[in-house]
Amino acid sequence: MAEKVTFTIDGLKVQANKGDTILKAALQNGIYIPHLCYHPDLKPFGGCRVCVVEIKGRGIIISCKAPVEEGIEVLTDSPEVNKLRRIAVELIIADHYRDCLQCVKNTNCKLQKIAAYIGIDQKRFQRFKQLKKATGSLPIDDSNPFFIRDLNKCVLCGICVRTCEEIVGVGAVDFAFRGYSTKIATLKDKPIKESICVSCGECVVRCPVGALIPKNFEYPVREVKTICPYCGVGCGIYLGVRGNKVVSVRGDVNNPVNKGLLCVKGRFGYEFINHPERLTTPLIKRNGVFVEATWEEALDLVAAKFSNYKGDQFAVISSAKCTNEENYLIQKFTRAVMGTNNIDHCARL
Repeated sequence: MAEKVTFTIDGLKVQANKGDTILKAALQNGIYIPHLCYHPDLKPFGGCRVCVVEIKGRGIIISCKAPVEEGIEVLTDSPEVNKLRRIAVELIIADHYRDCLQCVKNTNCKLQKIAAYIGIDQKRFQRFKQLKKATGSLPIDDSNPFFIRDLNKCVLCGICVRTCEEIVGVGAVDFAFRGYSTKIATLKDKPIKESICVSCGECVVRCPVGALIPKNFEYPVREVKTICPYCGVGCGIYLGVRGNKVVSVRGDVNNPVNKGLLCVKGRFGYEFINHPERLTTPLIKRNGVFVEATWEEALDLVAAKFSNYKGDQFAVISSAKCTNEENYLIQKFTRAVMGTNNIDHCARL
């Protein structure tokens, strides 16, 4: 069992595991500290400076990188903290695209939440110069078939960079250029489609703002827990449903197989479900024409057809989209029931 540390946040006594950061401990105890570049799946970065807090007797620190200590007193809402946090947020917003109503992340944007929490003074913004990103003049990269990169909305939190490096292990993007020209870019600043990006979408689901968004995105009304159908790994997913249409997929973080991570097929390859030509009932050919049938009729027909074959007259090809248990059953059926070893398996995903 992990060693516990007791300390106070805004006068409230809290406990956390030794080695946890102040920000992590606060969030786990239901105490909100504004943050942009922090993500629980990634190593602390400390780039946005929004999560600053004050430790009595020590001064201002970055809570996402400061470990908890026994007996310390943390202030998240002191005058000095609020002043520094406001400056950091105003500088980010001054260089940020401001038409929130046209953004997919509207009402689900971390920067929007932070701005509402702090209370942004519009008069102060009149002093800031309208920078290039704020006017929306940077080109939008829609070369990827699954998601859009809009650097006008990027806050340079680095979450996409660290996700691609620490979780996916690809390193398709990184910080490029300097000063006001700093941006997230691929090698030689080429479109994302021409980079080594594998289109897994892990950066998209972690982006705190609207800089990375799926194409043709729709908010689901409900979600259905299921297993990804693309291979035998068994990744857990939630299908987002709107009416009778599947509109989104997200990984199940509690699934022990994938822990929320998905590949490009698992995350974006769901549109076949909604295809108008997709078969939803079995078809049986009668008088040269395919007609709809029940599953019982279809299975009885298949069983009757199978009885006409013996031994090496019969062969099976199983699928990588089945589970290991299902593939075990099909090989057992082939050998024990049909009496042949003519079975193969397509392991290609």
